[in-house]
Amino acid sequence: MLFRNIRRDIRLIKERDPAARNAFEILMTYPSLVAIRDYRIAHWFYRHGMFTAARIISQSARRRTGIEIHPGASIGKGLFIDHGMGVVIGETTVIGDNCLIYQGATLGGTGKDKGKRHPTLGNNVLVGAGAKVLGPFKVGNNVKIAANAVVLNEIPDNCTAVGVPARVVKKNGARVKGHTVTQDIDQIHIPDPVSLELCRMQAEIDRIKKQLGTGQNS
Repeated sequence: MLFRNIRRDIRLIKERDPAARNAFEILMTYPSLVAIRDYRIAHWFYRHGMFTAARIISQSARRRTGIEIHPGASIGKGLFIDHGMGVVIGETTVIGDNCLIYQGATLGGTGKDKGKRHPTLGNNVLVGAGAKVLGPFKVGNNVKIAANAVVLNEIPDNCTAVGVPARVVKKNGARVKGHTVTQDIDQIHIPDPVSLELCRMQAEIDRIKKQLGTGQNS
């Protein structure tokens, strides 16, 4: 089972990462592969009540890869952590199939919840670099979270979220009224709707000032 999972993960990395040249290079140099492999071993110990052994394995992986995955997390098939440094996945996190997480992302808690404290991600979710998803809520299938977004509430299926705090700017392929978005997310080129509105207001203020100045001069 473990070797079958490793072969599948190598194949997925080759499909998703244009920098990946061959299976040997991926096996020897990709921290994502090491972190996920060690997570699956640690998770087996965790499920069988050997919690200390599980944490030793996971912390060893953290030191070697910079990726911290709690052995209690539940992770589906096909997870790819691109680059990976600084990624944190909390104990009660649930991740569906074929998700993509970039460096610096956190799937964490808020510090005020007990029991289920971390988010649940559906299938085919993209979490951009530096994004924070904090709390015991659900992020739906096919959701895309922009780089550096901070998600504090549930996101429905087929949505794109951006900003601090994150807000949905695109749903089912169409932009949400009042927000302008680019074509499908590449995890960074999504304008923050708040910043856009501030820029629009500044432009309007500058226009009014210019009109007032022209009136005074005449």
